[in-house]
Amino acid sequence: MAKAAQFASKLGLIAATVGSAVGLGNIWRFPAEAQANGGAAFVIIYIICVFLLGIPVMLAEFSIGRAGRSDAVGAFKNLGAGKGWWAVGALAILASYLILWFYMVVAGWTFEYLMQSITGALYEPIAGITDEDSLFSAKMHTYIQTAAGPLVNTFIVLALNLVILLFGVQKGIERMSTILMPLLFVLLAVFCVVSLTLPGAADGVAFFLHPDFSKITPAVVLNALGQSFFSLSLGMGILITYASYFPADTKLPRTAMTVSVLDLLVAIMMGLIIFPAVTTFGLENHTLEGAALVFITLPEVFTRMPGTQLWSILFFLLLLVAALTSTLSIAEVSVKFVQDRFKMRRAAACAIVLCPLFLTSGVTALSQGPLSHITICGMTIFDFLDFVATDIFLPLGSIFLCVYMGWFAPAGLLTGQLDNSNGGKPRLISRIIALNVRYVAPVLIALVFITNLL
Repeated sequence: MAKAAQFASKLGLIAATVGSAVGLGNIWRFPAEAQANGGAAFVIIYIICVFLLGIPVMLAEFSIGRAGRSDAVGAFKNLGAGKGWWAVGALAILASYLILWFYMVVAGWTFEYLMQSITGALYEPIAGITDEDSLFSAKMHTYIQTAAGPLVNTFIVLALNLVILLFGVQKGIERMSTILMPLLFVLLAVFCVVSLTLPGAADGVAFFLHPDFSKITPAVVLNALGQSFFSLSLGMGILITYASYFPADTKLPRTAMTVSVLDLLVAIMMGLIIFPAVTTFGLENHTLEGAALVFITLPEVFTRMPGTQLWSILFFLLLLVAALTSTLSIAEVSVKFVQDRFKMRRAAACAIVLCPLFLTSGVTALSQGPLSHITICGMTIFDFLDFVATDIFLPLGSIFLCVYMGWFAPAGLLTGQLDNSNGGKPRLISRIIALNVRYVAPVLIALVFITNLL
């Protein structure tokens, strides 16, 4: 097996780890959750959840990864975890691979819309349709109902992921992250400036940042907690895998804080982009959920702005960057697992992980159109994968990980990793984080898990 990989620089480490967290969850899920849960009230609870719960669980994953120096399964085994605790890592790998099936499809949609924005085809009229909302709904429907388009674009994104992953951790993931993440933040900043200068920006900002505390309910709190875990990529094995590439002297608390703040910044910037735009153009009653936001509502917003095609190109470029950082980090979880468990070269591991996706992601792409009649438990294949992976596997994995780190891990593992020490009395903040992981986090994650299933 090749020499153990590491990130080459602190900048590359941060860029790659931020890229693993910043992605589609921030771009299209966060605005939808904020709209559905009262705007600013939800945002405040979300920020609290990130700092009080998200960061401690992130640190638990970092600690397992850096101490275990292996994939999400091997890290547990290297730490001497007995009685099947390695299955927690296996569950994370399974969840991440299932997520990869449908994330590749969404990335393919994004690539198609970027190409249509460049050619201008996205804004060409359809005979008999004069309403813009109906126009973009029809374009989305027409696109996903075809077989060739979704398949070809999914395959293009898969091939792009394969090429980048073949270059390895430093020359592939790290190098690409140091290019893509600054580009993402520049594009976000440009859109924030444009959106905040629109005529109705004040109303959108008020909804997003001026809280009405009467809207805070137990459901809002649980939804904010769920979004904080999803947006930080907890329970997917990504943070364990990436932490195995951290140099031994990496300060885990500082890294977790930096990643979380930047991840939070992306979410807030997306809110400052979306809500002023939709209120300016009277679209605040439109659903901002998932594909409806990205592929229907936002193109309608762009038609009402000078330079429609330019803003459309820039936005779908932004979304494609987010999709790539997401898919690369998720795929690396399985690539690392195959490499370490089966002692394979990286090229073989990449082929084993990604080549089957040409079939599985292809079928998932068609499940939104030509194969939509095929259902599992009343859901399309796409929706079923989303439900099983994100609503069941991710919270279960996070609960078990916290239980392991809080009750069964080697004594002092978590505090020792947080303090970069091999013994001695842990710092107060490290002891507080350890108590949080042991008692608070698993209970609250369990509440979210149960609520989502009811």
